[in-house]
Amino acid sequence: MADETTAVVWDSALLDYDMGDHPLNPVRVELTMALARDLGVLDRPTVQMITPRPASEIDLTRVHRADYLDAVRLAPIDPFFTGWGLNTPDNPVFDGMHDASARICGATIAAAEAVWRGTARRAVNVSGGLHHALPARAAGFCVYNDPAVAIAWLLDQGAQRIAYVDVDVHHGDGVQTAFWNDPRVLTVSLHETPLALFPGTGFADEIGGPDAEGTAVNVPLPPGTGDAAWLRAFHAVVPSVVRAFAPEIIVSQCGADAHRLDPLADLKLSVDGQRAAYVAIRELADEVCEGRWVATGGGGYALVEVVPRAWSHLLAVATGEPLDPATRTPQGWRELASRRCPGADVPETMTDGVPPVLEHWSPGTTDPVDRAIQATRTAVFPLHGLDPHDPRD
Repeated sequence: MADETTAVVWDSALLDYDMGDHPLNPVRVELTMALARDLGVLDRPTVQMITPRPASEIDLTRVHRADYLDAVRLAPIDPFFTGWGLNTPDNPVFDGMHDASARICGATIAAAEAVWRGTARRAVNVSGGLHHALPARAAGFCVYNDPAVAIAWLLDQGAQRIAYVDVDVHHGDGVQTAFWNDPRVLTVSLHETPLALFPGTGFADEIGGPDAEGTAVNVPLPPGTGDAAWLRAFHAVVPSVVRAFAPEIIVSQCGADAHRLDPLADLKLSVDGQRAAYVAIRELADEVCEGRWVATGGGGYALVEVVPRAWSHLLAVATGEPLDPATRTPQGWRELASRRCPGADVPETMTDGVPPVLEHWSPGTTDPVDRAIQATRTAVFPLHGLDPHDPRD
């Protein structure tokens, strides 16, 4: 294995996944890569840049139905097209939709391949993380499900134990669905409660199919959860179940929409809290699977204020030394962001000024986050041989 190499998968063609006047604006990815480049992250000696190929039909049909792929190809040329979750406000059709979606899947496969083959220890595709797409349906701004497609590729290469960790504000329902009854894949999702937010799934009692009980782990959190409580929930659940599962590789979806400024959800994380989550995932990969970590982007709709900073932190954590939160954003990048998004509040530093404090969970409190933690631990910890009431587990 290339001891400290990180593959960063990038091609400006990935920006072609563009739904037009829509919250999922590719400018957030463009500005992320520009910020990371201007901060010197992409010039680190550990970085290996990879240009991806679009995923093939074989790649895509490991997860998606062939007739759904045909529908995705047809939809942009039929103005009256309906069905399959397409041509809706959430999932409008656009020219080249199949090719653009397949390229994002190919980028996440390229990241997974670099780590699986041992040419890199870690890999990142910030354009990926389209975790809502289902086998025969577009959903939640997602046409094809690149994390699921990449995980299915890894299974086809012989992987036996893969942990998927999703920190997007929305439940990672499409990935959970793809591997619901597959004991080789552990899916762990922290998200805002489905009682308040799309997609309406991800309750603590969703634990996997009859052949894979305990391999779906869900931590639904109340609206308003901030850094300290979110990190308490993460550390009370994720390390324990991942250690017990003992994966060969971790795949993560790092949506930035749990941030307090995100317009589509109600959690209250800071960029500093998000950075702490990325550090925790990297440390967990280092502990349990020799550092093998594939990271994708995901949601995030504060296009200038949040996403570029969050994912530049992700790229820095994956490629070596985390960025000092006090680092100033480069003047050239601020000018670019102002040109691309006139009127946006362009941040001047890489911090929100609220260093996160790590709090330890203890059972028996009436705090709603602690009750959510206890519900998840009660549902799945015994299935992994863990004590749901012992904070040491």
